[in-house]
Amino acid sequence: MKKRATWMTLLAILALAAGLSGCSSNESSLTAPGVPGADGKDGMGTSAVTTGGPDIVDTAIGAGNFTTLVAAVQAAGLESALRADGPFTVFAPTDAAFAKLPAGFVTQLLAPRNQGKLQELLLYHVAAGEVFSRDLRPMQFVPTLADKYLWVRKFWNGTVKVNNARVIAADVDASNGVIHVIDTVLVPQGFTLVPELPGPTGDIVDTAIAAGSFNTLVAAAGAADLVGALKGPGPLTVFAPSDAAFAKLPQELVAALLLPENKAKLQQLLLYHVVSGRVLAGDLNYYQRVPTLQGSTVTVIKWFGNVWVNTSKVTAADVLATNGVIHVIDRVLIPRGFTIATKAGTFDQEGLDALQTGKDAGELPPTELPVEYLGETR
Repeated sequence: MKKRATWMTLLAILALAAGLSGCSSNESSLTAPGVPGADGKDGMGTSAVTTGGPDIVDTAIGAGNFTTLVAAVQAAGLESALRADGPFTVFAPTDAAFAKLPAGFVTQLLAPRNQGKLQELLLYHVAAGEVFSRDLRPMQFVPTLADKYLWVRKFWNGTVKVNNARVIAADVDASNGVIHVIDTVLVPQGFTLVPELPGPTGDIVDTAIAAGSFNTLVAAAGAADLVGALKGPGPLTVFAPSDAAFAKLPQELVAALLLPENKAKLQQLLLYHVVSGRVLAGDLNYYQRVPTLQGSTVTVIKWFGNVWVNTSKVTAADVLATNGVIHVIDRVLIPRGFTIATKAGTFDQEGLDALQTGKDAGELPPTELPVEYLGETR
């Protein structure tokens, strides 16, 4: 038990330590009735306060000066974890502490692209176990749930610092742990945010034209009267065959598809490459059947580091456009049952798929994944 208490103490101290410098704030709106020590102070040199039934999240919400912290916990998807049984020790920066961060830092931190970094930062403020101020030694290094350490010092006058953050209210009791209020946000050493990349400037059609490698696809969209739809608000997901992919088809077939009398066939073929909504590579499971605007489905499989759409490999994913996203593929997708008669003969789906695959058949993923595989890899 003594070892466990010591370890938990280290954890709690560590979650306060890695912050920005400065400790000007002495405020705390946590004013629930408490049980002070014999000298009227707790072991951290501040007024001790305790609360009853609410968990850590509800205690922070009820205090009123942790608005940014609560919003960050919710944006990071950690609210349920901090409502769990625990117990946890949380070093909670006030709104004033977050206000001391560089301009724009909090806005970037709460952006979806930085959710992983936000989780890292918040978990740096949390230790396993319930550690009160009385458990502290003059100095200790404490592991946090972010797998990083904090440097916690307890000075002769009762002041406690975690890295350069100062504890301004200690031992705030919650049903699943304890909160120590700090005046500075703890930032792990080497912590950096994911930079904001320039947003897309063109729609799907303009993006394809600018790339310079989708000339056949753009010409086909024009012949099929689909340019307007592909420039619409969307969002749409397009599996876009490159010029090299179209070159795997017989040129007689491509020429026939561009003829006015085959407009309906061309629309059928192209719409088989379009999905409603914006689906990024990160949104995919290991196996799914996705409905297309043509009416039938394509099979999308993650297989040994690659993404396959039917028998086409995605060679470039997540090319963003203002109205959707493009995934570049190396073979033209042929809908099941597709046939077209040309001067060079009749082409059907099975023949065209075999023609495009050629000697590469051995690298294709299975068309159906066994249940055992799905269960192990999801």
